[in-house]
This record gives sequence, structure tokens and C-alpha cells, in this order.
Amino acid sequence: MRIGELSRATEVPVPTIKYYLREGLLPQGELSSPNQASYGDRHVRRLRLIRALVELAQVPVAQVKEILESLDSDDIPLHEQIGRAHRALTPTRKQTASEEARAAATTQVTELITGRGWSVEPEAPALTTLIETVAALRTLGQDDLVGFLDAYADAVERFTELEIDAVTTNPTRDQLAESVVIGTILGETLISSLRLLAQESISASRWKNR
Repeated sequence: MRIGELSRATEVPVPTIKYYLREGLLPQGELSSPNQASYGDRHVRRLRLIRALVELAQVPVAQVKEILESLDSDDIPLHEQIGRAHRALTPTRKQTASEEARAAATTQVTELITGRGWSVEPEAPALTTLIETVAALRTLGQDDLVGFLDAYADAVERFTELEIDAVTTNPTRDQLAESVVIGTILGETLISSLRLLAQESISASRWKNR
């Protein structure tokens, strides 16, 4: 397809596609003449991924380029490719918490990870964010919620297995990596939305007339 057809297929304006081409986010098309290039399914998939990163995850373009370069690398294992993308997508969040609560949270989260046999790098931003979140809950006196950490982990592990099983049906390495990244971005919104809807429903059933 030509660039105009690519634009219509992806709903990305032609000037934006040209910008992504200039920045190296999108691979160049195959030249069919000195002034014409053709594009295929790979370009459609890549544009969808770029849109998810830029528009949904609000990742800066420079960082998007790093993620895409990592996904395109054939020199590193797929696990590491996805891990680099996750780290780029997951900022480390520092919460307001006491040092005592942070120490207790570190112990609890470490025991959780070890007890479940999860393979997690010590520098993973999500690990730091989890510790900070548990520490903030403790500081705010929400020990009951902290007590549900194992139950939360059970639920997350179950649906994450389903997600991984679903994306591994993709036939190629780049499609698999792209599916994991998009699933990570949209999965957060999906889970958050379902949780809010469930809270609203349970609240209505218990307290609507109180």
C-alpha cells in the first residue's frame, strides 16, 4: 500500500507517518520508484504500537524510539526485549511513607516475591513502586488492604498467565513482543476500569439505602 492507504488503514495522518519515518520509529517502505514507497502489514502493526505508546501510555517520542530499538534487536533474548520495554513503560513512583513503613513493606514484598518463586530483577521499577505503595498504605493506616497482598498476587498471576498464553499464539517474534507491550499498556486501564465497576456494584448492593 502507499502512504495514503497506510494512513487510512491506521487512522494516522500522513504528516505524522512521515515524522515517524524521519525519526526512525517506523521502518522505511520499499521503494517502488524514486518518489514512491510501498508499505505492508509490518508498518500497520508498528504504527498501532507507536500510537499505543505515544497516545495511550504517553511515552515521549525519544523513549518510544528506545523501546522500538529494543524490540527490533535480534541480539538479545525475547525476555530481555520485553523487560526493557516494561522498564521504559513503568516509572518509579515515590510515595509518601515513613521509613518504618518502608522497611516493613520491603520485607513483606521481598517475602512475597521469594515465596511465590517469581523471577524479578532487583532494579525493576515495578518492584520499587510496589514497595512504595505498600509503605504508603501502612503509613495511612490501611493495614487491612496490605493484608490482601497475597490475594492480589494470586489474582494477578492467574490473569497474567491468560494474557501470556493469548499473545503466544502470535506467529513471529516481533508480533509477540508488540502484543505484550500493547497488552501491558491497555491491560492496566482494563483492570482499573473493571475494578472501579466492581466497586460501584458492590457498594450499591451493600450501602445504596444506607
